[in-house]
Amino acid sequence: MPLLNGRETVDQLIDHFWQNGYMTLRRKFGTYLEEPTPIGKYNVDAVGRFKKKYALGVVITEEELKDERITAKLEFLATRQTKYSNKNVTLFIGVFPENYSKIKSITESLSMEAYKNIKIVVLNPGNSFKENSLREENLAKRFS
Repeated sequence: MPLLNGRETVDQLIDHFWQNGYMTLRRKFGTYLEEPTPIGKYNVDAVGRFKKKYALGVVITEEELKDERITAKLEFLATRQTKYSNKNVTLFIGVFPENYSKIKSITESLSMEAYKNIKIVVLNPGNSFKENSLREENLAKRFS
């Protein structure tokens, strides 16, 4: 089972947002940003924007994978559109490596419209923010 807490998993999801050019608008466990409001009846972990494109981020846990309503949740979130321009909103799904095959099969069973808007992000349990900052400090000491 992963050793990351909720904040660290959302941090990795936010890192993936940044790697794809998205600016974080709202996020869970944030210090300065507000928590995202529920979309429909589902909670999301992050909301981002890149130019005029929007993205939602959700971390799926082992317990959520066992819930039979996961397909309805993913279908609903993946088919969202922006309010006025009706552009599709990308859904980033954060999942741990041991659950990748399960979430992949679930997303492939969704409608083609929903499947096109989904990107699966594999979260690395050994790649926490603390370890990255310690590694950077060690490199700075070594090369200074």
